[in-house]
Amino acid sequence: MGSPATTASEEDLERSDPCNHRCGGDSPEDEVVPHIHGLPHHPTNAMRSVRKDADQISSMSLSDFVRRRFIPEFVEVKRSAGRSHFREILKYILLAETAHCGLAETYDRIDVKRRAVQSWPYMDSLRLCDIDEDSVRQIVSVALDSGYSLQTATHIRNVIRAIYSHAIVACCYTGRNPAALVSMPAMARKDTHTLSTQQLRRVLEVMRFPERAIALLSILTEMNLVEISGLQWQFVNLSTNRIFVDEEWIPARTIAVRNQWYRGEFTPVMGKRRRFVPVPELLGSILRVLRSSKQLTLPEHFVIASRTGSPIYPGNIAKRRLKSIGQLCEVPWLSWRVFHHTHVRLRTEFGRNYCKELESILPLQWW
Repeated sequence: MGSPATTASEEDLERSDPCNHRCGGDSPEDEVVPHIHGLPHHPTNAMRSVRKDADQISSMSLSDFVRRRFIPEFVEVKRSAGRSHFREILKYILLAETAHCGLAETYDRIDVKRRAVQSWPYMDSLRLCDIDEDSVRQIVSVALDSGYSLQTATHIRNVIRAIYSHAIVACCYTGRNPAALVSMPAMARKDTHTLSTQQLRRVLEVMRFPERAIALLSILTEMNLVEISGLQWQFVNLSTNRIFVDEEWIPARTIAVRNQWYRGEFTPVMGKRRRFVPVPELLGSILRVLRSSKQLTLPEHFVIASRTGSPIYPGNIAKRRLKSIGQLCEVPWLSWRVFHHTHVRLRTEFGRNYCKELESILPLQWW
């Protein structure tokens, strides 16, 4: 005689568990399972053990999965910029008290805006299989309603999506990625601000070291902030002859972009960012004056360094100085990005005469 039919109460019980599918609910021992990675079609003790382990992982809290699997297997294998990005965004998803094992250092800075929201929907205690699309939409909505930018909210959504993508690949979660179908509002691009020549002169007059040096390198080269922070004198050739450094020749009047300083880590640049940047005569004159006025001018010293010789983080300078300078000069939108946009506009406007035009507004006596 065949096996008795499943009762209605048993069917209701099975449907009552919303995690039955996503957490890999227990299957009858005589169930035939598909062939996976060379394992036999029929269940074995090894397969039952693997399934049991997967069920336990899928039933763990999000914070436990992030600590045990996501951080060591996904985040730590990335470059320093990638690791910093994920650790920065994870603080919006996990409480500081539970975000240990390599994450605690990202919570040193008190986020007043988020702490002011008493009901911030942290996901620490939720199981992997408890988080659905509505949960992701909620944390994104709270972030936007609390004044965070659309870009930050998008990063939060994307990190949650990355967590679940890794859980699926690692066979720790089955089902649809809860963040995959959470759409974001269209991003309204802000107007690109640039400085007129009069505004540029006024801003530079008010500036002092180190913000003036950073601004001038941004205006006169195509180097970004982390490259400027990581620039050492040994890679600056102001002479009329090529020089030999680190088993390579640096052409005359050229900066070799080889390293960067990002979030406290000094690392080499990669790919196309490893390049030579011409030094126009105006920039060469400014760098010579800068080097002659500083004591830390050994080859390994940084071009823009603190009194102790350590690199300077432009983000801190922006918070302490750029905002007040912008208010004083009636350009409240002043930022490091504005100098880059100004560089692009001036190069387009003046072409080959770009540096000559700037000589009239960048007198060397400022140094």
